Amino acid sequence: MLRTLRSLPLWLTSRRGGWISLLVAVVAFTALLGALGRASLPAGNDVAPPDSESARAAVLAEQFPDADEHAVLLVASRDDGTKLDDADVAAISALATDVEAETGQEPHGPIVSDDGEAAVLQATLILEDDDAAADAVHGLRDVVAANPIDGVTVQVTGGPAFGVDVASAFDGADFTLLMVTLGIVALLLIVTYRSPVLWMIPLVVVALADQLANKATAAIGAGLGLQFDSGIVSVLVFGAGTNYALLLISRYREELARDTDHRRALVAAWRATAPAIVASNVTVVLALSTLALAVIPGTRGLGIASAVGLLIALAAVLLVLPPALAVCGRRIFWPFAPRVGDAAVTGRVWGAVAQRVSRRPWVPLVGGLALLGVLAGGLAGVSVGLTQVEKFRVESESAAGLTVLGEHFPAGEAQPMIVIGDTAEVDALAEAIGEVPGVLRVSATGESTDGALTRLLVVGEPAPGTTESLDLVSAVREAADTVPDADATVGGPVAADLDAREGNQRDLLLVVPLVLAVSLLVLIVLLRSLVAPVLLLAVNILSAVAAIGAGTWLSRVVFGWDALDLQVPLLSFLFLVALGIDYTIFLVHRARVEAKTVGTRQGMVRALTATGGVITSAGVVLAAVFAALGLLPLVTLGQIGLIVGIGVLVDTFVVRTLVVPAIFAIVGDRMWWPGKVDRAGSRDDRGAERSHEGEYEDAAADTPAVAD
Repeated sequence: MLRTLRSLPLWLTSRRGGWISLLVAVVAFTALLGALGRASLPAGNDVAPPDSESARAAVLAEQFPDADEHAVLLVASRDDGTKLDDADVAAISALATDVEAETGQEPHGPIVSDDGEAAVLQATLILEDDDAAADAVHGLRDVVAANPIDGVTVQVTGGPAFGVDVASAFDGADFTLLMVTLGIVALLLIVTYRSPVLWMIPLVVVALADQLANKATAAIGAGLGLQFDSGIVSVLVFGAGTNYALLLISRYREELARDTDHRRALVAAWRATAPAIVASNVTVVLALSTLALAVIPGTRGLGIASAVGLLIALAAVLLVLPPALAVCGRRIFWPFAPRVGDAAVTGRVWGAVAQRVSRRPWVPLVGGLALLGVLAGGLAGVSVGLTQVEKFRVESESAAGLTVLGEHFPAGEAQPMIVIGDTAEVDALAEAIGEVPGVLRVSATGESTDGALTRLLVVGEPAPGTTESLDLVSAVREAADTVPDADATVGGPVAADLDAREGNQRDLLLVVPLVLAVSLLVLIVLLRSLVAPVLLLAVNILSAVAAIGAGTWLSRVVFGWDALDLQVPLLSFLFLVALGIDYTIFLVHRARVEAKTVGTRQGMVRALTATGGVITSAGVVLAAVFAALGLLPLVTLGQIGLIVGIGVLVDTFVVRTLVVPAIFAIVGDRMWWPGKVDRAGSRDDRGAERSHEGEYEDAAADTPAVAD
């Protein structure tokens, strides 16, 4: 097995093996895309755990004969903010005839608000699927547009309308995200390599990996019934894949300054970087896999899909990128192709920074930790949880209508609770719930097909999404429990919001310790030490908390997002810790190799000198790619992109550049306790690779070398 792994880069980079490997990759990619071409991610965006009370209520609601009926509200108000006059109300009433002709169901109303400034016409839609909802909502809006009322705006809102507007907001968003991501990565690769051609190779490889990951995760999602945001998966694949490629190509360029044979230099680069790339990938994949234990459907699905996507990115970079580089040769770096003896491959700036940190480590350590502490202060007064309207950056008719409804009618009318209980106990159940402070109205709205269950509509006083509305749900559930024979379940959007908050809190308390344990275990195995992993993980945690604090503050002050969405703390912390460990592994793995010849302190100086540039480039690429999430209409994705982008930059320029090297300078060789770095007779990676020159020549002996 070990022999096979050592000979793999020899085959991938040989003249014959390189072309065969590329041909196999193309055939495999084409076959897999053909097999998965029709795969599509199943619809669904459940916010609450499947076993929550609101989810159980939704399942029970399917037993009612009107389960496929959905209410849509036509909210009318005057443009000048004055009261509706008799002519306005008459025109709204006349609109009911056209609404009935469109829906086939007689609408209810219009109901005029107590202040006389708004009126609601309730229409009923019979919907079988999402396509039917879109057609029905657009049909109602066409009816409104064809029957204008002078000085009055009529907006179609309600659950189905809101879903249609959300789906419309995403029209073309994934394509835009892909194009912007491609543009960002291409630009940064051009700047990094200063070559008009080199950037195309890694970009094409990673882009193909992203397309394959998109289809593979859709197929897995359909097979397992998963829900997740494909935009985040794409960003992870692009970001991580580009980082892996940067590390490999950077080391390849470094080796080209030592070896006249570009294939042998590529083998040395592959062997030197593959352990760090695999270790970082395994860390992130294992961390994401812990999300499989989450109870929130979207969080669970995202973990599984992202892990699959990153494994595909790893395979693409280690198995497809090397033969692509091998067949192109040294000329791929034109016009700055490195030559033997070229000293430009070493980072003079990073070397100077590393030497200064090593000489006076306490200053950058204290300063760096102080900065992280200040950034973490942004968490003061943080609020978690957005209302339905606040979750979307783009304006929509349904959101505007919902706002008008809340301003002129009891706020709870917009999203009433639904209580389903035993028909025999429904009177006692309604009485118990009606006595709860804050409940305005309780009304029976139908029986199940077999008559065993009755549905109650409960309208509360608080506005949906507020703390008071969540407390009211809990109070209604407690009141329902006082009628045990009713076996009641309390559901509806507000109840689902409460269950989602509890589910996300449970996921946070479960997943965070698991992610930290996985990261610590990988570092222990990779570094064969206990001191270094503990210190590095502690710094990584502080960096993640600082990024969340800074992102929270910017969200509130700059973008006007007063709260973080429910999934943002967990997903941001997970990405920051897992991706931060990536850069730790890139840097410290090199430092351990260098420490075999020059000791820990000087080994870290050499490691930062050699990898400072590539880690910075990788960090900037990853931060920019995550920032592209802000193009999507969900505030959740914008917040995650902002926080992770800030975190990656802080991790790149502060933690990996100042704090970690300072810790190594202070602790020294004790970083590797209980293990140690044996310098006697040790060789660095380059010496080890040179011992395999004979292997390479044997593997490539069948064909002459390609001229550079």
